[in-house]
Amino acid sequence: MTESSPTALDIITTQSLHNTLPHKTILITGCSSGLGTETARALAKTGATLFLGVRDMLKGRRTLSDILDGSRVRLLRLDLSSFASIRHAVYEFLKHASYLHVLICNGAVMATPHKQKTEDGFEMQFGTNHLGHFLLFQLLLPVMLRSVDKEAGEAARVIGVTSSAHRRLGIQFHDLNLESAHLNPTEVPRLAYAQSKTANIYMMNEITRRFGSRGVQGLSVHPGNVFTGLQKYIDEAVLEEWRQPEMKQHLKSVEQGAATTVLAAVGREYEGVGGLYLEDCRIGGLVEEGYRSFDPGFEEHAFDEEAEGRLWEVSLGLVGLKGDQA
Repeated sequence: MTESSPTALDIITTQSLHNTLPHKTILITGCSSGLGTETARALAKTGATLFLGVRDMLKGRRTLSDILDGSRVRLLRLDLSSFASIRHAVYEFLKHASYLHVLICNGAVMATPHKQKTEDGFEMQFGTNHLGHFLLFQLLLPVMLRSVDKEAGEAARVIGVTSSAHRRLGIQFHDLNLESAHLNPTEVPRLAYAQSKTANIYMMNEITRRFGSRGVQGLSVHPGNVFTGLQKYIDEAVLEEWRQPEMKQHLKSVEQGAATTVLAAVGREYEGVGGLYLEDCRIGGLVEEGYRSFDPGFEEHAFDEEAEGRLWEVSLGLVGLKGDQA
């Protein structure tokens, strides 16, 4: 395991952000375990008001009991695989908050069983990881725009937690649910995850393109190679490969994995900046040819203005919206 990478709490300390953001409101998805939990713990140190999205409220209370206080840090029931749950979560959020300065799209599922669908009929990973966050963003867009402080030079930020797994597959517009008979069923779960992670990047890039001039910016974050509950559906053979010495030296702890997300969310160097792919607490570049799974960098298809715009328009229709909500 790498020892040189900073942790999420290190970012708060080096940026001198302890108790400096009481005027900020942050919403984080996927907070009942893994990266979301550590992201929340670090950001709680800033004094910001936090809304922590969880599917299971009991598990969330148990996991986050050390930071929950009922007012400044509170749980929000949110199932990203259900449009109805997302709409209700936004309704509950708006009952308690008038502003939203940072939205962290962290929640995700990975390599779920083939043909598993969301409540609304979409392939589970595309529906949860992309469409769920897309609808959430659209419903929160008006309050995010209202939170922009142009006089102070403070934009609203949307952080999309993606993965280097995006390199395996771009967006299959002809078959978003990956139901083609030509696909190997055993490969579909990992391909679907890859497609959803490409979609996360496209969404952040398009947010910047559409709303950057109005003060809402999108940043993509690859947390690194981290073992969390996200891998529960991964084949044991693949996990064993990840445990090999060459791979293990590139693994990060959960606390280290959350560092780039925290930096993107509150780091001063990313104020008013969007459309970037961040990894290892810096701006990433194009991956080198012949790369290994743990090598840094994004694939060429991750930045494609035409495809980003197309996915946005398709997504509006899939979540039942006629246009952007602002």
